[in-house]
Amino acid sequence: MQIVKLDATDSTNAYLKRMLSSNTLDDFTVVVAKSQTSGRGQRNAKWISEPGKNLTVSVLKKINALPLPQQFYLSMLVSLAVLDTLKKLQVPDLHIKWPNDILSGNSKICGILIENVLSGRHIRASVIGVGLNVNQTSFVNLPNATSLKLLLGRSLDLDEVLHVFLENLRPLFLQLDGVQRPALRKRYLQHLFKKDQPATFQIEGGRVMGFIRDISPDGKLILEMEGALRREFGLKEIKLLY
Repeated sequence: MQIVKLDATDSTNAYLKRMLSSNTLDDFTVVVAKSQTSGRGQRNAKWISEPGKNLTVSVLKKINALPLPQQFYLSMLVSLAVLDTLKKLQVPDLHIKWPNDILSGNSKICGILIENVLSGRHIRASVIGVGLNVNQTSFVNLPNATSLKLLLGRSLDLDEVLHVFLENLRPLFLQLDGVQRPALRKRYLQHLFKKDQPATFQIEGGRVMGFIRDISPDGKLILEMEGALRREFGLKEIKLLY
C-alpha cells in the first residue's frame, strides 16, 4: 500500500485523480493531506476543515467491472467502514444519514465523496474521499457538526485513526461479490438514520412528512408518504430536515 502524505493540496480526491491520469497506480494507493484548499462534499458543498486537525484522505480502489447501476454498493461499503472505525474508537450513537454522512446522535462527524472511473457502463476504479472530524472543536456556521475530540474528550493521533480506517475498509471490498451484497445492504439499512421514524423532508414544492422505508437498487431514497404512497428520490431531489 502506497501512502502519499501532503502538507496541503486543493483536495485529496483531485490530487489522486491527477496521479491516476498520469501514472499507473497500485490498488489501494492512499493520499492524505494536512490541509485542503478546495475540499468538497456531497451536493457540491465545500468541506471546510481546520488544517492539521482532521483526517482528509482519498483511497484508490480498482474494481473488476462493477455495473454502473450497482454503484451504491460502494457508498454502503465505505459508510460501513467509517462506522466500524468509529465503533472501534468507542464513538457513541452512530448512524448513516443517507446517502453516506456519518452521524453521532444528530451531529455530523464524517462526510464521504466517491468519484468513479468508468469503462463503458462499468466502474473500473473508484476514488474514495473521506473527511473525518478528529481534533477540531470549533465549527463556524455548522451547528450540526461534531468531532472525535468533542465526543470522546481527548485528542487522537491522525495516523492511528487512518490506520484503523484502512484496516476496516480493505476487507469490506470482498463483499462487493454478488453473494455477499445482501448482507452489506442489510447492515447499511440497520444503521440508516431515521429509518421507519417520522421525519420532515424538503422536496420540490415544499416540506413533507414521511418515513424512510428502503433504498432502491440504484441508491435512491424510498419514502412512504401520506396515504401509504411510496416515492423514490435522488440526491438532488430531497433533503432531510433535522
